[in-house]
Amino acid sequence: MTYGRSMMRGGSGQSGSRQGWSGQGNRLCGFRAAPLVAAMAAGCSVATLTAGPSWALRRPEPRSAVDTAAPAASRSDLEVVRLDPDAAPPGGTTTIHAFIANHGPDTTAAPFTVLVTLPPGVSPEGPYFPEDCEVRLNGRQVRCVFPAGLPPLRSATALVPVRLSPDLPIGKLTGGSVAVRGVDDPDEGNNRQPFDITVVETAPGS
Repeated sequence: MTYGRSMMRGGSGQSGSRQGWSGQGNRLCGFRAAPLVAAMAAGCSVATLTAGPSWALRRPEPRSAVDTAAPAASRSDLEVVRLDPDAAPPGGTTTIHAFIANHGPDTTAAPFTVLVTLPPGVSPEGPYFPEDCEVRLNGRQVRCVFPAGLPPLRSATALVPVRLSPDLPIGKLTGGSVAVRGVDDPDEGNNRQPFDITVVETAPGS
């Protein structure tokens, strides 16, 4: 964005304008010599300067004041909706869907963080969504940050692919969870949900 006003004019037009004003300035000096005592003392050059180009007499436009007021606080009730991932065999892969809903009433005004904690025997294996999710706690947790702007009654989902250890027993694997944190959310009662991974036998021929 460009601020201010351009004050450049063409060379030939400006030169001609100055010549015309110079002659007018001499006439003004002779015509207004009686009321302009300072002009008589300084000579005709005073009148010539006074009658210069219009932009030379224009005062700079005042700049508008910068609004430094802090944005209004947002009230956004973020909730983790439980979604268990698809079943997978030992050594296989599945994807954790960290589903976050905004119950409002406002759009989120600040970023919020999603934390996916993995159960023992499960390790994260990217790529993730968002792509800048970070693996933490020696592979036990994946941290994903979403920007501000989630409208009310809308959702966001972090996708965390994982691989199951080859020696996991068949059955239900517990201990995983999804949590969300955001400064706009005053209610933390619905900010965490567990999830289970069902470990199934390897299909024949796979």
